[in-house]
Amino acid sequence: MLFRGWMIRACAFVLICVAVQVGRGDPPAAEKSEPETKVIPDAQRMPVAEARQRARLMHDIYAATLDVMHHRYFHGGRAIVPARAMEDIFEEIQRDSHTEARWISVNLKPMSIHHKPKTKFEQHAADEIAKGKPAVDIVEDGYYRRATAIPMSGGCIGCHDGFLKKPTKEAKFTGLVISIPVLEAKPEK
Repeated sequence: MLFRGWMIRACAFVLICVAVQVGRGDPPAAEKSEPETKVIPDAQRMPVAEARQRARLMHDIYAATLDVMHHRYFHGGRAIVPARAMEDIFEEIQRDSHTEARWISVNLKPMSIHHKPKTKFEQHAADEIAKGKPAVDIVEDGYYRRATAIPMSGGCIGCHDGFLKKPTKEAKFTGLVISIPVLEAKPEK
């Protein structure tokens, strides 16, 4: 119990530190909603190598937060589903840092139509994760995108795969896609 309390505080601290580090220098958002098409100035972009490192860190933070929230707060009908609560965290991080995160379904039925892979990259990533690849990345349209596997077990499987289904030995995953605006590589002369 003491360890869980410490872990929750540590995850919250890390999330705050990342939000501050990622968003430093950005003015606070005036509104909660973001426009459909975003123009992100080069001053808020970063080199691909830094985006790659940051995406790995953010994956670890989001995955740990999801795990802790699930074990600590999800108790049947008394609490919001952890993955849905994480979407609120994704939204807040995006508002401050322009870094996007979203869930994609991999080898189970999506619980929301918003979790279906939308782009060619997301579909490719879902296919690769389903085959056992832990991460897939690409640089496209001014973003470094990294999709990683989130293993599903226990309570996750009960909802996502059906309550009365017999468990299988096949690994079940969802995907976490993190998109970070990057500076385009300058062509060499």
